[in-house]
Amino acid sequence: MTTDTAKRTPIWKSIHDTLLRDISERRYAPGDKLPTEAALARRFGVNRHTVRRALATLAEDGLVHARRGAGVFVAQSHTDYPIGKRVRFHQNLRAAGHLPGKQLLAMETRAADTTEAELLTLTQGDPVHVYEGLSLSDGQPVALFQSVFPAARFPGLPEALTRLRSVTAALADQGLDDYTRAWTRLNAKLATPTQALHLQLREGAPLLRTISLNIDADGKPVEYGRTWFSGDRVTLTVADP
Repeated sequence: MTTDTAKRTPIWKSIHDTLLRDISERRYAPGDKLPTEAALARRFGVNRHTVRRALATLAEDGLVHARRGAGVFVAQSHTDYPIGKRVRFHQNLRAAGHLPGKQLLAMETRAADTTEAELLTLTQGDPVHVYEGLSLSDGQPVALFQSVFPAARFPGLPEALTRLRSVTAALADQGLDDYTRAWTRLNAKLATPTQALHLQLREGAPLLRTISLNIDADGKPVEYGRTWFSGDRVTLTVADP
């Protein structure tokens, strides 16, 4: 008597492969919402825990992402993000055909540390405004950022940033109509647990980190920034000087 020892494909893996095929064949296009867990459970005749595992694996591969209270969506294609003399988040995404958005995570005024004081030409301990948030493209998180500004020069900046959610608009509100990028440094990082949670990635997923300094027309520093871009969702392009 012969015994069939071939391994059976786990049910969750079969569901994963079917949904992957649906996405690849564009039955669900980038940005589309997938059916609910309950609907998928009915479709495949399984419980919701099995469906959840299949969706989690798709999310680990960067193919879908969950929005709290909204559902699971097919990931958007890569967003091209130019790095040049003028870097404007909202303008860059609109030019690429995407809808920009920002979510405020933290806003505080505190003493500048050594690096912040040096780059902003301040004395260590001088007050700075620190703006931290999440950048969105078509509702999908694509980057975490931290921007640091000299508080004495822009006393009303925290209120303006909270109200306008745009650095360019908030600086204009504070009397600075234009600024340019002095320099940008790029390197690769792996997502920490907190970064992965915010960006809806798996821990250790690749990130592209930029460190930058913006200056006014007189060459005075106005913003020291660090941004962590999702390596699976953003392509940084370097513009000619």
